[in-house]
Amino acid sequence: MTEPLLTKRLIKDLASLDTPKGRKRTGLFVAEGTKCVCDLLPAFRPRHIFSGKEWAEQHPDVKTTIVGGHELSLLTRLQNTPPVIAFFELPEISGDCLPKADKLVLALDTIQDPGNLGTIIRTCDWMGVKTIVASHETVDAFNPKTVQATMGALARVKIIYTSLELFLTSLPPSTPIYGTFLDGANIYTEKLETSGVLIMGNEGRGISPEIENKVNRRLTIPSWPPFEPTSESLNVATATAIALSQFRSRQF
Repeated sequence: MTEPLLTKRLIKDLASLDTPKGRKRTGLFVAEGTKCVCDLLPAFRPRHIFSGKEWAEQHPDVKTTIVGGHELSLLTRLQNTPPVIAFFELPEISGDCLPKADKLVLALDTIQDPGNLGTIIRTCDWMGVKTIVASHETVDAFNPKTVQATMGALARVKIIYTSLELFLTSLPPSTPIYGTFLDGANIYTEKLETSGVLIMGNEGRGISPEIENKVNRRLTIPSWPPFEPTSESLNVATATAIALSQFRSRQF
């Protein structure tokens, strides 16, 4: 595969992928490191792959442009320069094809931290949740920090950005819609269905009032021991992992 030279213009374009505007203008997102790049290759079309000579020799099935360590250091967002950096074409993201919630679907209400989102995507991959419905205000899944935090899980978990209110309204009235709150039922003892929607809220504000109105099953993750002083709340990525593990535990 013939690649363009790593020119100053190209370096500038690739550096712009840190911003939503840059990703939209170039139609690209970046992934770094062997695992992340190799996991994403079957799911996304690469436009540029830059690597060191040794990495290219170890992965003869991946067509790369071989560059030196200095050139890789100009491209990386990581503290330590990885042996391979790939720039993939952004997929078309549409909210038109909404899931039916006949399986467990995760909904995210304005998650703002890219690391949290990446960890949530990785957790969904582990827990067999294949679809995430995210509000338009949720951080971009193709933010470089999010992509790296997924460790390749982005290839196996579909993320749909849409109006959460519209999505929840479109579901049959009998659909279980779970939300996490401080005053909900104990998630460890509550009956949990194998299908439906689990909503996780914003890091600081939780689930917004308009989305809370759609919830028909309120849950809480109680602290331990009960009634003793503890942290004010859980990190949303941690809370998501605990909640999903409880849903899956009912299936064993």
